[in-house]
Amino acid sequence: MKRPIIILAVLVTVVLIIPSLIVFPFEHHADSADPKKKTHKPGGIDMSYKTAPTSPKMKEDPAVTVSVYRSSENKVESLPLHDYLVGVVSSEMPADFDIEALKAQALTARTYIVGHLLAKDSIHLPKGAEVTDTTMDQAFEDRSDLKRLWGPDYDRKIKKIDKAVSDTAGQILTYDGKPITASFFSTSNGYTENAEDYWNRPYPYLKSVPSPWDKNSPKYKTKTTITVGALESELNVAIPNQNGKVGQVLQITPGHRVGKIKIGNKIFTGRQVREKLKLNSSDFTMVRDGDSINVETKGYGHGVGMSQYGANGMAKEGKSYKDIVAYYYRGVKISSMEPFMKEITSR
Repeated sequence: MKRPIIILAVLVTVVLIIPSLIVFPFEHHADSADPKKKTHKPGGIDMSYKTAPTSPKMKEDPAVTVSVYRSSENKVESLPLHDYLVGVVSSEMPADFDIEALKAQALTARTYIVGHLLAKDSIHLPKGAEVTDTTMDQAFEDRSDLKRLWGPDYDRKIKKIDKAVSDTAGQILTYDGKPITASFFSTSNGYTENAEDYWNRPYPYLKSVPSPWDKNSPKYKTKTTITVGALESELNVAIPNQNGKVGQVLQITPGHRVGKIKIGNKIFTGRQVREKLKLNSSDFTMVRDGDSINVETKGYGHGVGMSQYGANGMAKEGKSYKDIVAYYYRGVKISSMEPFMKEITSR
C-alpha cells in the first residue's frame, strides 16, 4: 500500500505546486508593470504612474488674469490667461488650420500679452482694462461668442484650440532674454517683409524670408477697382488724364513690395499708399482705365513676421510649431514666461 501512496503524493506535487512556481513570477512582474497599479514608498509617498497615464491632464498657463475691454459692449471682462488665449487664437486664425499652425499662433498671442503686461500700456483703455478685443491689440471673442459663431462646430473647434494653447502653456518667444514683438499677418506675396522696410524700425528677428506656401491662400491675389477721383482725393495728387500704369515705382523692398512710388508730383512709401487707399498689401500695381483705376495686390497684411497661411503650409508639410516660429522669427528662443511672473503679478 505504501507504493500507491508515494505515487499519489508525487502526482499532487507535480500538479499543484510546480505550476504555481512557474506562474507566480510572471504574475508578479505583470502586476508591478501595470500603469494602473499604485506602489508606495515607506513614509507614505505615492509613486503611482511610473509610466504616464493614457489621458494626462492638460498643461496649464500660470495663474494670470487678463482684463479685456469688450469694445462692442463697452464693458471690461476679466478671465484666466488660458481662456484669453483661446479667444485670441480663435479670432486671429481659422480653427480648421493644422494644429501646429494653431500652436504657433498661441505662442505669438501669449508672447504679445506678456510683453504688453510688462509694458503696462493701458493708457488708452477704460479703467480696469489691460487690453482691447480689437486688432489695436489682439482680436478676441469669448466662449459664448464662439458658440454663436461656430454653432454645431463649436465643440470640435474649441477642443482643438484648447489643445493648441495647452500644448504651448507657459511658453513665449524671446530675443536677448526679452519677449519679442511677435507680429503676424494673414498672407504674404511669397516673401515676408523686413520690419524696417514697413515700420522704419529694425528688429533683428523680423527679417524677410521666402514664404512660398502662401500661394495657396485665397487672399494671395486680389483685384479691385477705385475711381480716379477717390485716388486723387485720398493722396491729394493729380494724375495724368491718360490710360495706363499709375505711378512710377522708385524702390522695391527685399520683400518684393513697393518701397517708394511717385504718383503725380509726390513720393509715397508703399505703406502710405496701402493705408490711404485701404489696399490689402503694399505689393500693388495700379492701371488707369478711363475714370477707373484697376488695382491688383499680392498678399494680405503688412507682411512683417509670421505669415498665418505660410505657417499652415509648413504644418501641412510636417513642420512643428517650433519649426514654424524659428523660421519666421530669426534667432529667437522659446522660453518660459515664469521669470516674468513676479513683475506681472506685482502690478
